[in-house]
Amino acid sequence: GRGRGVLQAHLHVYNNCAQTLSKGLFVKRFLTACFLCLGLIGAANAATDAELTKQVNAFVDGWHDDAANTRMSYFDKIAKDGVYIGTDRSELWTRDEFKAWSKKYFDAKSAWTFKATRRNVYASADKSLIWFDELLDTKNMGHAMASGVLRKTAKGFEIVHYQLSLAVPNEVIDQVTGIIAEHEKKAKK
Repeated sequence: GRGRGVLQAHLHVYNNCAQTLSKGLFVKRFLTACFLCLGLIGAANAATDAELTKQVNAFVDGWHDDAANTRMSYFDKIAKDGVYIGTDRSELWTRDEFKAWSKKYFDAKSAWTFKATRRNVYASADKSLIWFDELLDTKNMGHAMASGVLRKTAKGFEIVHYQLSLAVPNEVIDQVTGIIAEHEKKAKK
């Protein structure tokens, strides 16, 4: 993996430095210790990235599962200042607005079911800010796409921004935009 490659690069530099400096056993041992430490740090970062991705996947999958099972804890995972953007152009909500709008679905025990089929996770260098994109299979909309931003807090993750969109094949986009234009034209009358 990445950690092994980093270690190999450090060993290559070590060999070059050892040949150049060849000042005795002390220098060789010192350089060995330095490059071994650097290699282990690189391996630890690779493991941390994999661990962070695992944690993010568990959190977001759990969030989707909360909606599928109409658990109100779904909204607790959205930051107080969080934003949810739905598929309709009118659906731009703060957490509390989204919770109020969704209440009828959660009360009826019939919310939405999103199952991620692919997710990419990215993070800032200090891992306090994480963003992701995902492909979703949904019960009522078919294939969808979404992106989100998470904030890492002392209590764990919270969703700061989530945007849901329909995955429309390019080959049918003209038909879809035509239907939308017709709908908007009728709505104005």
